[in-house]
Amino acid sequence: MNFLVFLFFSITLIYKNADAKDMNIDPNGYIVFCPCMGRFGNQMDQFLGALAFAKGIERTLVLPHLVEYPDRFSSSVQIPFQTYFKVEPLNEYTKVVLMDDFMKYIAPKVWPKGNRTVFCYMGRGDSKDCSAKDGNPFGPYWNNFGIDFDNDVFYGPLGYDPTFGNHKVGWMTKYSPEKYPVLAFTGAPGAFPVLEKHVFLQKYLKWSDFIDSKAEEFINKLTGGSHEKFIGIHLRNGVDFKRACEHVKTSKSNFFASPQCLGYHQENGEMTEELCYPSEKTIFKQLDKVLKKYDAQYVFIATDAEDMLVKLSKKFKHVKFIKYPENNPHVDICILGKADHTIVNCVSSFSAFIKRQRDSENKTTEFWGFKAKKKIEQEL
Repeated sequence: MNFLVFLFFSITLIYKNADAKDMNIDPNGYIVFCPCMGRFGNQMDQFLGALAFAKGIERTLVLPHLVEYPDRFSSSVQIPFQTYFKVEPLNEYTKVVLMDDFMKYIAPKVWPKGNRTVFCYMGRGDSKDCSAKDGNPFGPYWNNFGIDFDNDVFYGPLGYDPTFGNHKVGWMTKYSPEKYPVLAFTGAPGAFPVLEKHVFLQKYLKWSDFIDSKAEEFINKLTGGSHEKFIGIHLRNGVDFKRACEHVKTSKSNFFASPQCLGYHQENGEMTEELCYPSEKTIFKQLDKVLKKYDAQYVFIATDAEDMLVKLSKKFKHVKFIKYPENNPHVDICILGKADHTIVNCVSSFSAFIKRQRDSENKTTEFWGFKAKKKIEQEL
């Protein structure tokens, strides 16, 4: 299925929208935001923070469409949240509603046209307002729902963590639901990388039946329906990532999603180029150990660039290496989450999603080129 077909299916996905009579208005108000930072991995890190923020100030979180940048498209596209994830598990943690339902049934009552305020920490660039719709994906995102803003509010120095200082009191009093029934943010009200205390929220993100069934179908074909063990590997080796990793030469500090392996206070070690962009030697050596340990005959490869399929097949002749036949990173992630063991990239937020997902299901995961400081000290 090419992207255009997938996109059409996503937007027309069979989904039972809530009836108007079922949409009770939340007197505590709503949170709306554009997940405008980066691609899927970054967006989901911040989503977990937004989820915690909504619960902390007792508002309903409006589940955003996710922003994607398909090849040959001049602009971003917005994919409904339910295309990828189930809504019900999130309701177990806090109050949520889909963006389409919010705009159709709730917004006309509590957030009518002509009275829509947007929130930002401070003005963008030299602007004296939020410039909420300037640029891509900001403009295309809000235009997708026919949203224009009439007022701007700078909320700094308040932050998104309601457990910190008087932030919760500030949001609930200065920006009360009586005055602002909807808090609409130019970007996600959540940190990147995700705060350590919010990592556990990953357990409420469950793949939609659509994504899960495609992953299961592929795994059955991969193992011939035998359900034999298979290893998953994520290779983050595109040119853009290689260039980004060059910056670690001058710094040993955390980089992108590296707290997932180095620790939020780097208690597990320091950043290295090999950790960020592992060499083929490291990949061969580490995979060899894993294949022997798990006695696996199959390896699933997910990558943003070079899949190394030919090289790996020559190196490990007794193992079948395979990747998903379509360009569908969400199915890739789902498959990696189902593997008996997975090797991922310490710095990649795409990998971070996989690691959190596997941790929530008590599955083992390791990082390319990583050896914890404690283990190194023991060996010495």
